[in-house]
Amino acid sequence: MKAFRADLHIHTVLSPCGSLEMSPEQIIQSAKEKDLDIIGIADHNSTRQSRLIKEIGKQNDVFVLCGAEVNTKEEVHCLAFFETDEQLDEFQDYLDQHLPYIQNKPELFGDQVWVDAEGNILGEEDRLLIVGLDQSIDEVADKVEALNGIFIPAHVDRPRYSVSSQLGFISPDLKVSALEVSRIANLKEVLERYSWIKNYPVLTNSDAHVPEDIGAGYSTFLLEAPGFNEIKKALHNEDGRKIISISLKF
Repeated sequence: MKAFRADLHIHTVLSPCGSLEMSPEQIIQSAKEKDLDIIGIADHNSTRQSRLIKEIGKQNDVFVLCGAEVNTKEEVHCLAFFETDEQLDEFQDYLDQHLPYIQNKPELFGDQVWVDAEGNILGEEDRLLIVGLDQSIDEVADKVEALNGIFIPAHVDRPRYSVSSQLGFISPDLKVSALEVSRIANLKEVLERYSWIKNYPVLTNSDAHVPEDIGAGYSTFLLEAPGFNEIKKALHNEDGRKIISISLKF
């Protein structure tokens, strides 16, 4: 078993809040500079840019989880990752089906483009990606589980777009792999305020929107080697795989 650094919450040029500097090549380069072994690509309600980054990651010894940061009907942000291209495609179809059509206004919300390996723009998403789906957190979690994915409610300590802000707690029946706390969280204070977090594995990530923030928050996993099933086992604390530390500001 070895220790591997992982930052599982990174946005690309496709997210309206993501800098146009967040190209596939730049993300992998920044991950290498920050000594990250594993990253997760989580654009808002879209998986379309993640597969190319995974391919570039393979060439640079960076393992890439492909998925999205889903915004549920309750306005709760959750990370969802998948192992195969077929699962990723099916989840993208699910997102396309349940994302309400609201026209993006780039001058207000930001550009939503996807690019090739050289950073050339291939297309632009005209639907605003940051709105909530017409699906509840339970329905999204069930879909992720049906596809054998990883489901992580995001930045659960934040006063907006989190389980704690929108729902106040997590139902015991919700099928989650772990919980993410913000990289600037004071974990002691968070656990005192939301005692239910103690019932779940906890990790942190950067939620990077610009290259310099990649790796600003990360978790250290104990794994045989980087891989989807290895990471999933670690999140569930199975077979000796586990999260051994998280990097927080406090």
